[in-house]
Amino acid sequence: MPVVRTVLGDIDPAQLGATNYHEHLFQISPLLVGDELDDEDLSGQEAALLKASGFAAMVDATPFGLGRDPEGVARISAGTGMHVVATTGRHREAHYGDDHPMHAWSAERLTALFVAEVTRGMPVDDALVFETPDVARATAPDGMPVRAGMLKAGVDYWRISAFERTTLLAVAAAHRETSAPIMVHLEFCTAAHEVLDVLDAEGVASDRVVLAHADRDPDSGLHASLAERGAYLGYDGFARPRTRSDAELLALTEKVVALGAVDRVLLGGDVARRTRYLSYGGMPGLAYLGERYLPRLRSAVGDDAVERMLVANPARLLTLSP
Repeated sequence: MPVVRTVLGDIDPAQLGATNYHEHLFQISPLLVGDELDDEDLSGQEAALLKASGFAAMVDATPFGLGRDPEGVARISAGTGMHVVATTGRHREAHYGDDHPMHAWSAERLTALFVAEVTRGMPVDDALVFETPDVARATAPDGMPVRAGMLKAGVDYWRISAFERTTLLAVAAAHRETSAPIMVHLEFCTAAHEVLDVLDAEGVASDRVVLAHADRDPDSGLHASLAERGAYLGYDGFARPRTRSDAELLALTEKVVALGAVDRVLLGGDVARRTRYLSYGGMPGLAYLGERYLPRLRSAVGDDAVERMLVANPARLLTLSP
C-alpha cells in the first residue's frame, strides 16, 4: 500500500493531517554562522509550539551534511506526537565549503547514499559517512531505523552549477528507485522551469516535485505555468517583510487559487534560524504560520482551499510506494 515515510515508520497518508511542508529542527551551515539549530531540547520545545498551533505533521528539510540529527528528530517526533518526514539529499553548493568532501562525489555515489537513507536508514552522524562504508544507522526510540521520506536538491540564483546539476541527477535516480518525492530549493523562484526540465529528462514527473520558496517571486502567472506542469508550489516566506509582506503573499495566493492551482500549493515556514525560534530566544517562531497567518489566509481564500493546501496536497506529494 502507498505510505508516507516518517522518522517513526511508515503511515497511511490519510493519517498525516495538517502538514507544514518545510521546517528545520536541526541545521548548521557556513552561510548561517551564529544561527545554528543544534539543541534537541530547544528544538523539541519549538516543535511542540508548532503542534499546538494546529499542525499534525512537518517535513524536516535539512539534507545531508548540514547538522542533521536523525535520532534527535525521532525523539522529538515521539515526544511531541507530531509526524516528521526527514530529508536526504544535498543543498545548493553555497552551503558546503570549498574543501567539503561532498564536492568530489559523483552522481552515482550520491544516489547510493540517498537510496540507502530512504530504504535502510539515515547515518547516526553524517560525518561518519566519510570515514567508513559500514556507517551506523540512526534508530528511533523503539529501536527501528530512522529513514528519510523526502529527497532534496538546491540551485542558485538563475544558475545550476555542475555541483547542483549532479545533485539533481542523483535525486532523480534515487526517486526512480524509491519513488520518494523531491524538494528543490530555488533562489527567488528563478530557474524553476529549468529545474523541472532537468528532472523531466531524468524521468521525474513534475507532480513529484515541490519548488521551495516559489513565493519569493509573487508572479501568479509564473506559478500557474509551473502548476500546469504538475509541480507543487512551496509557499514559505511568511513573516519576512524585508522580502515580501504577508499582504503580498496573501494576494499572490488569492490569484493562484483563482487561476485554478489550489491543488498545487503547499504551506510551510522555513524559519530555520535560532534567532527566529522562540525556544532559542528569538521570534516569531514556528507557531506564526498557524496562529497568525492562516486565519488571514482562511479569510482570503476560504477554509476548503486552506485545508487542501494543508492536508490533501502534502499527503499526495509525500506518498511513496514501497
